[in-house]
Amino acid sequence: MRRVGLLGGSFNPAHGGHRSISLFAIDALQLDAMWWLVSPGNPLKSEKGMAPYAARLGSARDMARRSRITASDVERQLGTRYTVDTLRALKRRYPKTRFVWIMGADNLAQFHRWKDWRTIARTMPIAVIARPGYEGSALASPAMAWFRRFVHRSDQKRNWTTWSTPALVFMRFRPDPRSATAIRLADPEWYREYLSDGDASPDADSSVSNSKESN
Repeated sequence: MRRVGLLGGSFNPAHGGHRSISLFAIDALQLDAMWWLVSPGNPLKSEKGMAPYAARLGSARDMARRSRITASDVERQLGTRYTVDTLRALKRRYPKTRFVWIMGADNLAQFHRWKDWRTIARTMPIAVIARPGYEGSALASPAMAWFRRFVHRSDQKRNWTTWSTPALVFMRFRPDPRSATAIRLADPEWYREYLSDGDASPDADSSVSNSKESN
């Protein structure tokens, strides 16, 4: 049985923080691979400043090189609008793979706003990676109030394939200061290297934006 972690996000752009978190999770959870699900759009984030999908996917593929990370456009292939539908589709498509959903504590803080979030929790185990500044809001969130009785001890995290769902585990690793926001501020036109002449500018993917939740 293959063990795969799923990390969803805008990747606007992908950066070393995404990579280091993923490599940490691969080791901590004994994963065979990590799949980055590059989202066509995110209803919980503003469209302003969102780079074209091709650039975000290209940056993710660059950042994933020479590792067990795969940057995937499977959500666009599937045509799914929400995380819950994506995860169900992946489980149907790969019945011999065990998946674990990876997300940061910032996403747990707003998880109750995601479509059918309890169904997501029943679909596969969830591993939450602590992020500085978000731990308090995550622990106080409506979703966490529901999750509390389903939390597993962090020293048991490598046993995640044996857990019945819902199941949640917290993981801590050395904080990484890198962020997509800082990269965009330093270089607002970072995306141009991934686009051919005449390709779209930021916000041009508005026809598919606001399609799903992700970190």
